[in-house]
Amino acid sequence: MNEQVRAKRVRLIDKDGNQLGIVPLPQAIDAAYEQDLDLVEVAASADPPVCRIMDYGKYKYEQAKSKREARKHQRTVQVKEVKMRPNIEDHDFMTKTRHAKRFLDGGNKVKATIMFRGREIVHSNLGRELLKRMREELKELADIERMPTLEGHNMVMVLSPKRNQEG
Repeated sequence: MNEQVRAKRVRLIDKDGNQLGIVPLPQAIDAAYEQDLDLVEVAASADPPVCRIMDYGKYKYEQAKSKREARKHQRTVQVKEVKMRPNIEDHDFMTKTRHAKRFLDGGNKVKATIMFRGREIVHSNLGRELLKRMREELKELADIERMPTLEGHNMVMVLSPKRNQEG
């Protein structure tokens, strides 16, 4: 910017985007100061470097404003966890499934965990059946991101919300 530009000659672009040609650096700086604007190097790797006459403060403000706007419209996806035991009752299972539905409707991923205690791990097929049942209950809302896997004394399956096929 301004005196920080190190090239001897620059390709100059005015504030309206018109090319003014290749000019010596002092002449480019003078042209910017005459208009009460800044000389900003926009393409340093070009030969000769490209400089533009612009209001640098306004440019930085517009960039920050567009970044804030983009951040406002950004959606962060969280992973919500639903924990169960292998010998869960039907009513409790349906309650956990409803919670998972609510999380998926909110656009979050769901991590369904079956916790085994002690020798229950021998019956890991019960946990697999529970997760299969949950997958069937939620098949309209969710895609399987990670199939059921045994991690220590827990069996884990990750569901993500289905993407809309319309569009």
